[in-house]
Amino acid sequence: MAKASRYKGGSPRSIKLFKPYGTLTQFTDEAGRATLKDHVDLSGVYPVGRLDRDSEGLLLLTEDGALAHRLTDPRHEHPKTYLVQVERTPDEGALDALRRGVLLNDGPTRPADVEHVIDEPSLPERTPPIRFRKNVPTAWLRLTIREGRNRQVRRMTAAVGFPTLRLVRIAHGPISLGDMRPGEWRDLEDDERAALELVMSRRSRRE
Repeated sequence: MAKASRYKGGSPRSIKLFKPYGTLTQFTDEAGRATLKDHVDLSGVYPVGRLDRDSEGLLLLTEDGALAHRLTDPRHEHPKTYLVQVERTPDEGALDALRRGVLLNDGPTRPADVEHVIDEPSLPERTPPIRFRKNVPTAWLRLTIREGRNRQVRRMTAAVGFPTLRLVRIAHGPISLGDMRPGEWRDLEDDERAALELVMSRRSRRE
């Protein structure tokens, strides 16, 4: 495994990964399940927050502990955006409930930004594919939350009556998944690093 090197100008290294379905957000697992080590050939970087094993998409990893803390501290309300495939087609009442915030067993959620995605998004096929039920339609939502409770998005859609079938994170703050493929990782580009630094500086001025 290659050792993580310092980025340009001696800055801590930060990367983004398309975490595949079935991969744990950790580098070791005593049970032998797939982990980040199967995809990221670096040492010294650690995940910023988590994605559940059965969720996919954008995961940031960094050497920068201060950055990781800022992006995961719920006080800072960093947005995380997901494409969510749900069972059946939510009506406006269900979408409005998500926008207002729904009551979960650990308390009410903050309001979410949510919209119905009319055209099926262009995403890589999931392995294994989701299990469809005959004669039961599915729909896609674009949903943004500003907190990060355990399995929050899945619990939110279930609370309004539309269970999640597939969950793909496509953005974390100003960083987007783009055209990456499952298992692929990249160093953050200069403009992505600058966008994160701008977010950090704005938060610092507010504190």
